Amino acid sequence: MMKTRLLGGIAALLVAIIGTVLLVSYVQNADRRALSGTETESIYVVQKVIPAGSTADKIAASVTKKEVPKLALAEKSVTDLASLGSKVTAVTLEPGEQLLSSRMVDQTAFLGPSRVQVPTGLQEITLKLPIERVAGGILKAGDTVGIFLSLDQSATGADGAAGAKLSKTQQTFHKVLVTAAQYSDGAATQTGTPDAAAAGASQVSSTTPAKAQSDGSFLITLARNSADTERIVFAAEFGKIYLSKEPGDSPDSSTGTVDAAGLFR
Repeated sequence: MMKTRLLGGIAALLVAIIGTVLLVSYVQNADRRALSGTETESIYVVQKVIPAGSTADKIAASVTKKEVPKLALAEKSVTDLASLGSKVTAVTLEPGEQLLSSRMVDQTAFLGPSRVQVPTGLQEITLKLPIERVAGGILKAGDTVGIFLSLDQSATGADGAAGAKLSKTQQTFHKVLVTAAQYSDGAATQTGTPDAAAAGASQVSSTTPAKAQSDGSFLITLARNSADTERIVFAAEFGKIYLSKEPGDSPDSSTGTVDAAGLFR
């Protein structure tokens, strides 16, 4: 009796295993049966979110190959990851969408949402400034700014003793390109909306994690030649710097250096 029950249990288990295998096989072949008689092509489909700027070699773990009817193929669907070379994703890719070569760009062309290309022959320099020195925090990548340099210099008397300070201010540079504008934690600033200016550095962009923090200052990256960069660095080290938002059509009406003697003339 015991032997019969054991054999019966084994038989039931085998039947269950066979049934499971057949069911899995049926489900796996469902797509093939649905596409039977339809011309298809094997392409890559996104399975997990792929952040913008991801390299082709990192994409492989987040995509899968799938047979898709040719009528449903998007233009420039990727059929071979090797064809992407060293390109990166230009935008964030969402699960379910086809991987397209048109959404891939050269690494040198990907700058992200908070940067613009630095013109040929210029170099970039970053200044960390409080909100009142960056036009209330409304500056963004692509803007042009005026750069005001101030310096306090002690006057030396005939006897060599230090005298009163001689303070001077000048708008030394006009229409300087801003290639990046960020909060002090590196998060991209808003695009210059009134709300962003009112909120100041406590407000972060929609692409920034909620936990990002800022100390109230801004990182403004400027494009300038070597000689001008030296002067800006000197002022940052030994003086003060203000930036104005100076559009390309703003007239240059600078009166030169301003000091205490000429302030009220």
